[in-house]
Amino acid sequence: MKNFIKTNISQESLAVLLTQAPIALSMLMGDDFMIQVANPQILKLWGKEREIIGLRLIDALPEIKDQPFIDILTNVKKTGKPYKGYKHLAYIERNGVTEECYFDFIYAPIYNDDQSEIIGVSVVATETTEQVLAERKLAETEYKFENLIKESDYAIAIYKGEDFIIDMANDKMLKTWGKDKSIIGKRIEEGIPELVGQAFLGLLKNVYESGKTYSAKEDRADLVVDGQLQTFYYNFSYQPLKNHNGEVYAIANVAVDVTDVVLAKEELHKNQEKYRNLADSLPIIIWTADKDGKIDYYNKKWYDYTGFEGIDTREKASHKILHPDDTIRAINLWEVSKKNKSGYEIEYQFKNYKKENSYEWFLGRAVPIKDQNDEITQWIGTCTDINEFKQFQQQKDNFLGIASHELKTPLTSLKLYSQFLEKNLRKQNDDKNADVARKMDDQINKLTGLVNDLLDVTKIQNGKILLNKSDFNFDELVKEIIEEEQMNTNHKIHLEAENVGNVFGDRHRISQVMSNLISNAIKYSPNADKIQITKKLTSENQILFCVKDYGIGIPQDKQDKVFEQYYRVSGSKEHTFPGLGLGLYISSEIIKRSGGRIFVNSVEGKGSDFCFEIPKTDNQ
Repeated sequence: MKNFIKTNISQESLAVLLTQAPIALSMLMGDDFMIQVANPQILKLWGKEREIIGLRLIDALPEIKDQPFIDILTNVKKTGKPYKGYKHLAYIERNGVTEECYFDFIYAPIYNDDQSEIIGVSVVATETTEQVLAERKLAETEYKFENLIKESDYAIAIYKGEDFIIDMANDKMLKTWGKDKSIIGKRIEEGIPELVGQAFLGLLKNVYESGKTYSAKEDRADLVVDGQLQTFYYNFSYQPLKNHNGEVYAIANVAVDVTDVVLAKEELHKNQEKYRNLADSLPIIIWTADKDGKIDYYNKKWYDYTGFEGIDTREKASHKILHPDDTIRAINLWEVSKKNKSGYEIEYQFKNYKKENSYEWFLGRAVPIKDQNDEITQWIGTCTDINEFKQFQQQKDNFLGIASHELKTPLTSLKLYSQFLEKNLRKQNDDKNADVARKMDDQINKLTGLVNDLLDVTKIQNGKILLNKSDFNFDELVKEIIEEEQMNTNHKIHLEAENVGNVFGDRHRISQVMSNLISNAIKYSPNADKIQITKKLTSENQILFCVKDYGIGIPQDKQDKVFEQYYRVSGSKEHTFPGLGLGLYISSEIIKRSGGRIFVNSVEGKGSDFCFEIPKTDNQ
């Protein structure tokens, strides 16, 4: 190669080639490192114009005088050993302002024609300032996340890996366990040996393997606290934490000690007055009602928080304290619970009378007490302040939003590089490596799709997903989406449809839903060879669009969960179907905001039929 360059490429041609290269390059010649070549990319990194070519590096960039770069260049020229800098800090003056910058660079020796003498140093550089700042911001976010856990009023711990190493536990969790910080870094059965033989280790293993959250209410735990084995009761959850590949790497444990509540229920049957005194001392709101649901008791916490006097009817109290967005939902849930003689659980917002126009989140629960004939004799309910916990969830969502947003820029750059590589490899007739570059581009597209899903979820949760509605031809859109999806699958996509004409809606978001339903149908029918699509106009002037597959299907008891956030197909085949479990959730939210509905009919082992309806014209 060296002989080829020596005999076929002059130094002038080589300089022109370097100048036109798509990466930042420079040639520094002589002991004074005179800038012989500097292409536009490196001039941009330096914040300088072409006039510096021909100057000594120290004269062109005087701001580097007290920085280590001249010494590094001198050592490379002296020893002939290349130097690689990784995320190296440099202070560069650009547009009259000295900026803190970071670079990846390589200094390599330049030899004369007979390779006997080093006559200069070549420079190849890439600016990594945005990446370093993003990593710094991520570290700050992780620090805030860790602080939030430590300062939370809830007992929180994180267990890492299959061995469930106690990676983090706040003071409340350590107090709950009756342990100190010395157990951090140990396996959970080593740090809390009394858990061996209880159900918790098995539950953790199931959550790690299935990737599904486990929640329990008023579950018993026997713990050694203050040197004695004692019995406690907790509301707790084990939530899997997943990496960008959807793999579980840790489990978050959030627990609330409800021992007092459980003991209070048991004591209720023995001594009503004692129960009431105990209830008044608890930090949660407690109420009771007769068999028909008429409230007959609130504890002191209720009056302290609401400022009410006496006992209002359920409907009157609901309208006085609940956020307007939650009132109807709460009343309807109560009616269903009363009709079915079953308990309920709901998150809603209570008005804080001490703060004007201020609402705080509570977790409301109610259980019916029944006699031997399964008839309700009394209702008991609690309202637990979960405002800080909701803020913790918001922090998590914000973290996902920030992380997803920060990933967009490097992904875009990676995609450009992969396309550039493929194009140049094709020109060189290196089809084998060009195919590798194309496959890399395909994987970048998949990762970009996952990042976009996370960004969409963040927008939905923050109420920032907007629909840009306009008139468009629904039939043309369906044809366009089918053609795109058919290019990526061996399944035969059949269309049975009648023309429905124009619809008023967000064309891009509706196409997103269609693509998701079709790609899901393909993914979850690996042993089938066709997909059936239908569309028609219903008698209610609704457009009905359905995608039918002949794949694995969904069990009847899980069909109402498929549109939930992060829900994925469970069972032994789960590992064969990648994804975050966000597509159907996003699709559901888009259809709801379009004034329509989305639903599924499925038979396990025979396939699924996913459909949505949207109004043909705007109803607003």
